[in-house]
Amino acid sequence: MTEPIIVDTNTGKKDGQNKCPNCGSTDVTLQPGTGKLRCNYCRTVFDPPKLEGFKDADELEGEVVGSGAADISQPDNTQVTIKCQGCGAEVVIDVTESMNARCHWCREYLSVENQIPNGAVPDSVLPFLLSKQQAQAKIAEFVKQRSFFANKTFKREFTTNNILGVYLPYLVVDANTHSRLEGFGGRVVRTYTRGSGDSKQTYYDIDVYNVGRDFDLAISGLTVEGSADKRNINALANTTNVINAIMPFDVENSVPYNGNYLKGFTSERRDTNVDDLRPLAEAQIGDIARYQANQTAAGYNAGIRWDQEKVDLKGTQWRSAYLPVWLYSYLEVKSSGKRLLHYVAVNARTGETMGSVPVNLSRLWAISIIAEVLSIFGIYLINVFR
Repeated sequence: MTEPIIVDTNTGKKDGQNKCPNCGSTDVTLQPGTGKLRCNYCRTVFDPPKLEGFKDADELEGEVVGSGAADISQPDNTQVTIKCQGCGAEVVIDVTESMNARCHWCREYLSVENQIPNGAVPDSVLPFLLSKQQAQAKIAEFVKQRSFFANKTFKREFTTNNILGVYLPYLVVDANTHSRLEGFGGRVVRTYTRGSGDSKQTYYDIDVYNVGRDFDLAISGLTVEGSADKRNINALANTTNVINAIMPFDVENSVPYNGNYLKGFTSERRDTNVDDLRPLAEAQIGDIARYQANQTAAGYNAGIRWDQEKVDLKGTQWRSAYLPVWLYSYLEVKSSGKRLLHYVAVNARTGETMGSVPVNLSRLWAISIIAEVLSIFGIYLINVFR
């Protein structure tokens, strides 16, 4: 396998500071709702630079990897020392906990900009667009719609004050592919029934054809979880299914990584490499190719079966990214002592919301029994008056 082409997305800022273009201050924060940065000293609002160095999907040949998606080094070097350019003090940051800090002497803002091979600094970041207040409203509405079956203790204790904004690590994949699929498709030419009453059956006459599709396909913005535990689909163990339900993200609007975007938010580190995720990404690329082929075969109204599928990857491109989520959590303690963690997540770009709330099992069982009784009684009445 040929070596990948590395796109260097390191900002090259030796001091790790992100400065206002107008006055040079490092006291810069994100403006929720706009994705822009604001200097808290001179109040200048400015756009971050564009993400550069990556190709369009249909231009890819071979493998391209952003420097922020490079293999994670072992052992993990999580302690980073940054020299403050304001006063010269040396500040130590534990990148497992935070990617930015303030100098304890002169209060200058510092952040880790130069990428270190531990999965902590991505190539790009997709800024928060929804404010905390907007996310709180989304979560409150989600819970309100499910309040009838919600646990009484949960309804009494529920508050959105404890929601957190978190950046989750992903790898964004682009692919230039050529797909070939062969199989059989059926078209219904006649429909008729035989028999009567309960023995009545419907029959279909179907013509079967050999079907093939051969096409180029460029795929952009496929996202794969960069955290190993998020790929565990056990809903009792984590929030994977909840997070997947609020996809997709508009990753095309990502900007180069900038520590200022992390102020006020938490983040997780990527803990898996491209080689670990390649089989999963290729499986998803195959699913996309099959879906696109099916879109061109709508005329086969009896269905289509692909017996042979082959997807050739002419080129792929990988970059690491932080994607924004507002997250509410609630710990349910059952009478048995068992603890169950519930989540409600909000896509901080689109507002898509999904989650779980503790259920009042007594009410749920009561409604189920009533529905079952009404169903049986309804069947009885039908038979009586037939």
